Amino acid sequence: MTDTQSTDVAVIGAGPAGLTTAYELSRIAPDLDVATFEGSSEIGGISRTVVYDGYRVDIGGHRFFTKIEEVKQVWHEILGDEFLRRPRKSRIFYRGKFYDYPLRIFNALGNIGAYESARIMISYLKWQVRPHKVEDNFEEWVMNRFGGRLYMHFFRSYTAKVWGIDPKHIQADWAAQRIKSMTLWSVAMKALTGRSEETSLIEEFDYPRHGPGQMWERCVDILRERGQSVRMEAWVDRIERDGDRVTALRVRTPDGDLRVEAEHFVNSMAVRDLIHAFDPPPPPAVVEAADRLKYRDFLIVALVLDTPDPFDDNWIYIHSDDVRVGRIQNFRSWSEAMVADPAHSSIGMEYFCNEGEDLWSMDDDALVAAAGQELEALGLARSGSILKGKVIRQKKAYPVYDTAYRDALDVVSDWLKGLENLQTVGRNGLHRYNNQDHSMLTGLYAARNITGATHDLWDVNVERSYHEEMQVPDDKESSAQDLPDERDESHDAKAA
Repeated sequence: MTDTQSTDVAVIGAGPAGLTTAYELSRIAPDLDVATFEGSSEIGGISRTVVYDGYRVDIGGHRFFTKIEEVKQVWHEILGDEFLRRPRKSRIFYRGKFYDYPLRIFNALGNIGAYESARIMISYLKWQVRPHKVEDNFEEWVMNRFGGRLYMHFFRSYTAKVWGIDPKHIQADWAAQRIKSMTLWSVAMKALTGRSEETSLIEEFDYPRHGPGQMWERCVDILRERGQSVRMEAWVDRIERDGDRVTALRVRTPDGDLRVEAEHFVNSMAVRDLIHAFDPPPPPAVVEAADRLKYRDFLIVALVLDTPDPFDDNWIYIHSDDVRVGRIQNFRSWSEAMVADPAHSSIGMEYFCNEGEDLWSMDDDALVAAAGQELEALGLARSGSILKGKVIRQKKAYPVYDTAYRDALDVVSDWLKGLENLQTVGRNGLHRYNNQDHSMLTGLYAARNITGATHDLWDVNVERSYHEEMQVPDDKESSAQDLPDERDESHDAKAA
């Protein structure tokens, strides 16, 4: 038997975008009944914090820094003095040496040598004189701004590791979104003067004392205190519609099936899954287009070592084909509260893969052992120092910007825009490589649209973008890329 309930607004997903929608509605329209449904048992999506044996794991690394004032206001309304101010430190491991990131000119010259540095500058000048006339893909976009030599050193291999495809098959608009206005000149000026207008080169950031998940766990507490419903292990598997209106959600829960009717619906599940959830389904061309949208999955192997921290970086980007790890976090450098025993260190080994590949399918114990061997191969710690480990797998961590995605997304978004009472938000809901603050902004705008505004959520990142740093395919929070996105995200996976 299926129970039926009614609400004013039904929100799919308890990640940053979905919860921000519900939070904003509780503030600007407290009389509306809002119900949020999360398919998993964990709050925060890729911005959650996983706790095991007292150790806390940040899925991807989330630096809380934004130029969007309304997002900053929400952060501090929710957490207040639970934010720590942290120095940003990250490096790149390349050809057996560590490069400061952001670039420090003498460190870089000392590592790469005067001869190769000169070749990089000559290559840069060459591409300034004779650039690619058309920037169709990531490789062409980066070469036009950094030169072919720097692209070869710091963009090509890492980007391929993160995304699993040749950078020639990644569309240029991904680079334009993630790396934005940064050029070799702006990076050099930062290295020489210590000053930069680029937010990609921030030196400090805020961080929740107990990890990014603390933000969203507290947000849920506030929503429930305000009378809103947030239901966990409530998987939305069907979305009923009548023509251009959504009428109800079909939700699977441990207590049985539920049918939820509402006036307004906000979605943050992956847009490909969203299209397949409609009943009746969209036209075949829309379904076919959705099936061309791809995602990159991610896993992190958290290791507890019996030794002090092997490095004090927030994370290190691994530009080496000798190991499969893409980025390594040191959780104490985010917050001392992330580590249960001050005599130990807690390290996160991040791997980018696809569901079903050998890494994804590997036994957890084997993954812990393999991660320890790579940590030792990099000269960071002995594999014998590992006390315990935990593997966390994250599906659909990054929407892929391959050569097929743009046309496919245009078809899907055009159809979704025709639905009168459904909005889709967030990284996967829009198939846009948003950082946490941009995902939150889509949630804020979705809530305001319900109360009469007319924001176009598909243009949020285009109009309000900023970047913490140059990226190669993140990651998580936040960071994917050539030069990493180190913000929230997810991780995001980036670096160069």
